[in-house]
Formats: sequence, C-alpha cells, structure tokens
Amino acid sequence: MTAETWREALGLYEWLSTFVAVAPREHEEWWLDVGAVMRLETRDPRGWESVDPFEGEEERREDPLFPWLETPSTPADAERFRGRVQEVPRHAVRSLIVRLGSAPVSDLSRWPGWEEGLPESERRADVILSRFPDGTRFHTNLDPKGDLPDFYRWSAVAYDAFSRYDWDAGLIAVNDEEVAVLWNFQNT
Repeated sequence: MTAETWREALGLYEWLSTFVAVAPREHEEWWLDVGAVMRLETRDPRGWESVDPFEGEEERREDPLFPWLETPSTPADAERFRGRVQEVPRHAVRSLIVRLGSAPVSDLSRWPGWEEGLPESERRADVILSRFPDGTRFHTNLDPKGDLPDFYRWSAVAYDAFSRYDWDAGLIAVNDEEVAVLWNFQNT
C-alpha cells in the first residue's frame, strides 16, 4: 500500500458526506485517540490523505465539533462511549466499508446500479481494509445482527447516533499503532 493507492481507495466516498481519518494510537484507552480524531487534533501518522467533508463549511466555523454531538475526551467519556458501539468481525468489515460509501437504504442490492458498481466498491474497500493488519479490532455504531453480519442488507433501524444528522453510520479501527474513524452522515 502507498499513499497513492490509499488516496484512490478513498474515492469510494467521493460523492458523500463521509469522514475518514487515521491517527497514531497514543493512549491505552483508545477512545481518547478516537476523540482526538473527531476533534481534528491529530493527523495521519503516515501523512496520507484524510477526508473531511465539513472542512471550511459554515457549520464547522460555528461549531468546531460539527458534525459530532460530542466526543470522548476523558476516561468517563470513554466508558460511556464504549457501550455505544459493537465489535465487528474482520470478515464483515469489507461490507461495512462499502456501506459507508452508500445511501442509507436497508438493502443495497435494490439500489440502481448496485450490481455493476459492487466489484469496484469492494476493491476499494479491500485496499482500505489492508491498511489495518491482523489483530486490528473493528467497532461500529450499527447493530451487526449476529456472528455473520451482512451490511449490504442491514436494517437501518438499529444504530446509535453520534452526529446531528438524521442517520450516521461508522467504523472505528483500532490496533497497537493506529486508530481510524470512518463515518457516513446523511439526512434522510
């Protein structure tokens, strides 16, 4: 993987309000690193591209936390946030990464052009996933529904909102070196 392949893979989120940022893991309590990512207090440790659809927007100028409702910054916050996500097995993460580049519909296979675009979306998702080695733990605010979740056919009913938007879906990746936040924001 290179900075160029990473940048090209992030094209999966080109036309959406999807936030993508990676930061160095600096705390035993990784929620503190996630909070730093959300507050834009850190940068990608490799110097690679991030995606911030709200950069320079009026909402961000008025509220530096926009679009987040709140961010974890203390151990007490970390404890509270821990209950708002569920761990996702690595084999399900590809479909979640693709989901974050899609509209908030229950069954993506019914979306026009889905079949034709799926191979390219999955290729980009695989590149994004390859940045995070075995041993990386993945968490989402969506209800993964069992041991074999399929986020292509996910019911948009069960999720814990992190933002001011009508719907948001996210992925947090955590390993010993890095923490990543990928989050999609939609008004329905």
